[in-house]
Amino acid sequence: MLQPSAAFLSQARPKAVARWLWLVAALVVAMVVIGGITRLTESGLSITQWKPISGIIPPLTQADWQAEFANYRKIPEYQAFNRDMTLAGFKAIFFWEYLHRLLGRVIGLAFALPLIVFAVRRHIPKGYGRRLAAILALGGLQGAIGWWMVASGLSVRTDVSHIRLAVHLVTALVILAGIAWTALDLGMLARDPFAAPARLTLVGAVAVLMLFVQILFGAFTAGLDAGYAFSSWPLMGDTIFPQGVPMLTPGWTNAVDNPIVVQFIHRWFAFAAAIALLWLAVRATRTGSRAGFLVTGLVTLQIFLGIATLMTGVQIGIAVMHQANAALLLICAVAAAHAVGTTRSGRADMAGI
Repeated sequence: MLQPSAAFLSQARPKAVARWLWLVAALVVAMVVIGGITRLTESGLSITQWKPISGIIPPLTQADWQAEFANYRKIPEYQAFNRDMTLAGFKAIFFWEYLHRLLGRVIGLAFALPLIVFAVRRHIPKGYGRRLAAILALGGLQGAIGWWMVASGLSVRTDVSHIRLAVHLVTALVILAGIAWTALDLGMLARDPFAAPARLTLVGAVAVLMLFVQILFGAFTAGLDAGYAFSSWPLMGDTIFPQGVPMLTPGWTNAVDNPIVVQFIHRWFAFAAAIALLWLAVRATRTGSRAGFLVTGLVTLQIFLGIATLMTGVQIGIAVMHQANAALLLICAVAAAHAVGTTRSGRADMAGI
């Protein structure tokens, strides 16, 4: 007598798990956008304490607000730049940092609680539990990294460390990439119970890595306020690279700490990353995936948004769109890399998105 396959007897619900992961991914994209606004409005140091549990409750009384404002008045940023700030002005910057932290807590709960439910009900397919637990652990680490970043601006410095800012952003996008890749794997499994996880090919790895490097330099640019250095394009002033730029020693530190060099690298490495992403897009379209077309469109849009950000003197609305588009581009690049790495070529698509 024929016996049903274990694949059909399983209680696993890959489609439901994938849908949950895409919801979390959307929240992470929102978090990246809010984080960008927080940085651009210089709101990130308005909350000077890390209270993971009690911090969810905002100031509710006038006395609470005065206490928070008093804490802010103690840090170098206030002393150097905001001595004329009123309580109303403080409330405006407090809003963005509070929203950023609140959304981080929401994402943590939106990931942890359903994960527990799926695990108890045995809805997580075999082999994916450890991967999801690793993403959860990385999310917890991200909260600590966020405070580590903020702490760098509470004494001595008048802003947060641009290196810590970059670590914070890149970690968020690593989490986003991991969620997207896992959701795509689960989407394939929902369509075919015998589907194996996709593998990361060389072309996919190179393209996604170059995108991460470009985003890293974008974080350096934001953290150093390097976008304000030159608002012209393609020239920086009258030349490709301005004359008489003071250089740091040792020389390699200019690529990290010199605002003009960082802006220069961010300007032109973008095209190297674009070439790699477009090559990935071509490879993805050959599998029948729509991700390749989306990568092409988003790469083009990202370059125009980057140029517009510079030429408008880092206008907040455009700069935020630039950062949001980077997160969407990453998702589509991961989807394209996933399509290329799918063992059954031609079946990979973005149906899970």
